[in-house]
Amino acid sequence: MFRHHGKTRTLSHNLKVASLLSFVAGIVNVGGFLAVQRLTTNVTGHFAFFVDEVFKLNPLQSFIYFLYIFFFFLGSFVSGLLTEMVARTNERLIYVAPVITESIILLTLGILTPEFVKNHPDVIAFSLLFAMGLQNSLVTTISNAVVRTTHLTGLFTDLGIEIAQLFFYKSRKQKHQLSSAIQLRLTIISFFFLGGITGGILYSRLTLHMLVLASVLLMTGLVYDNIKFKVIQLRRRYRNGKTGGFHQ
Repeated sequence: MFRHHGKTRTLSHNLKVASLLSFVAGIVNVGGFLAVQRLTTNVTGHFAFFVDEVFKLNPLQSFIYFLYIFFFFLGSFVSGLLTEMVARTNERLIYVAPVITESIILLTLGILTPEFVKNHPDVIAFSLLFAMGLQNSLVTTISNAVVRTTHLTGLFTDLGIEIAQLFFYKSRKQKHQLSSAIQLRLTIISFFFLGGITGGILYSRLTLHMLVLASVLLMTGLVYDNIKFKVIQLRRRYRNGKTGGFHQ
């Protein structure tokens, strides 16, 4: 799911990581908005508000909107920095540091008191935007820019283009590629909505404490990936051992 990247990644890997991360992004999107009335998974709206405040000659509020954009960028930058640093020693583990960092951020926000959340809404927004920048950069890197999980604008654009192409591309290979791409887009969109619905339901009972669930899901994904990799290694050793014994 996380471990494979480049030519070794398959549609199955992308579907798994897309399901998990888009579900988490959906939770963060709804939970962040309900908690602090800020967009916390993308920066498109913040850029429009930033320009609006600049023209209103409101420097303080425009600077806040600029910081929203900056923290998403900073998360993306830090994710890229971490993956490049880890890639120098073990390329297979480039995903670990960004996922753990995002998980820690979400866990920390999830255990804050309601009073802190109420009194420091911008700090919450900065932190969530940073976490989503981390996530978006990571999944873009490991999937070769095939998977994006924190916002839906580009996904609906790609989905519309690919569905339209189905009417014109007739070869079996082209149809297979388009079908795989459409399946991936629909998976991301579906799990983003499912995460949003889950976030809305949980927020009504747990407020921002529901981010603990998002953190646990990310760590579960890491554990699952590690266990599956070890199982695959054991199977390979077992097969190699049987083959070696046969030749002897």
